[in-house]
Amino acid sequence: MARDSHIPRGGAREGPGPQLIRAKWSMAPENLSEEERAVLSNQLERLREEHRDLDAATEALREAGQGDQLQLQRLKKRKLLLRDKLTQLEDALTPDIIA
Repeated sequence: MARDSHIPRGGAREGPGPQLIRAKWSMAPENLSEEERAVLSNQLERLREEHRDLDAATEALREAGQGDQLQLQRLKKRKLLLRDKLTQLEDALTPDIIA
């Protein structure tokens, strides 16, 4: 994959970079192209999967009694950050309904 200007130096990433996604969040859902909606939907599914994986990991650590509190707190914090990103993506994909 060619290195684009919006991809951080840490390495190539699949899909658009975080700046591009943030820009799309600020757009009205009805202004998104089908391709942009597909990209956001794919990212949404990846984040949901990662959130489920973190949930399973925290539960497994609790059941095994092997996780220290710091490790569990870090996993929980990551889950909260993912939840915020999920909410932003869901809002970007769902048009506002004026009541």
